[in-house]
Amino acid sequence: MARSENQKLKLLYLKELFETQSDEDHILSMQDIVSYLAARGIRAERKSVYADVACLQAFGMDIMLQKGPGGGYFLASRPFELAELKLLSGAVQASKFLSERKSVALIEKLSTLCSKYQAAQLKRQLTVRDRVKSMNESVYYTVDRIHEAIARNLQVRFRYFDWGVDGRKHERPGDYFASPYALVWDDENYYLIAHSERHGLTHYRVDKMAKLTITQKPRVMTEEAKNLDLTRYGKAVFGMFSGQAQQVKLRFQNSLAGVVLDRFGKDAMLVPDGNEHFTFTTEIVVSPVFYGWLAGFGERAEILFPESVRAEFAAQCRKTLELYESSR
Repeated sequence: MARSENQKLKLLYLKELFETQSDEDHILSMQDIVSYLAARGIRAERKSVYADVACLQAFGMDIMLQKGPGGGYFLASRPFELAELKLLSGAVQASKFLSERKSVALIEKLSTLCSKYQAAQLKRQLTVRDRVKSMNESVYYTVDRIHEAIARNLQVRFRYFDWGVDGRKHERPGDYFASPYALVWDDENYYLIAHSERHGLTHYRVDKMAKLTITQKPRVMTEEAKNLDLTRYGKAVFGMFSGQAQQVKLRFQNSLAGVVLDRFGKDAMLVPDGNEHFTFTTEIVVSPVFYGWLAGFGERAEILFPESVRAEFAAQCRKTLELYESSR
């Protein structure tokens, strides 16, 4: 590229320099600026740089001058503060509905909104690899299409799948059709609240949806949908558990493989136990809330050890049974 053409890019290079290599802790001296431009084939004198900085300031860039020894110019503010970017980065890391690869890509994009020194702080916080993340790479785009369908008041068509003991996706037969009402964030997952001709008002885990397309059929808006309270619906349908953790061995029917993988992640070691069951050993939160989660599976789930946890769960079940057997 000819030098005269490089000169035309001078302001753009200066904008890039301030955005990527300056902040309150990293000041650019006049020599830093001149050298940066020279490396890109642009000759610059101090007087012209002053004028260029003034031009960028007039454009709206918050470029400040720090006077005195070691002084110089720096970009004092950006659309996002570093604390805000850390908050967004943390939210991305915590989002189970995003795959590990998509999470890393999004945090990489967030890092372009700050200086390279601040970006290094964001990346040092990156702990996506140790978190339970979605195994469905298409979730990110499925969410976008659902929003579009809601905005256009149209139904969606998709396939729905479960996770098997083998850790693979197993699609349920046939296409699903639904009138999407809203997306709900619960337990670090996205759920689609929708109307289905087969089930009425229902919900679907977005990361278990695949091949979603927008149809040309208008949404069905029932009275139930018009009066839908998303907060109450979410509390009634979804739940979490917390408490003290200890190692527990559990036995499940194979039909619960997807539930276990959802709760404990794709790396959960499911060990076949005969043709119809599998066992799973992990550090688990043992609390009344955990017992409630386990009791929901009835005879399809069993605590094998430790004996103390098994006995405590049995006692909890007996108390519940006594409550219903006692006369009023």
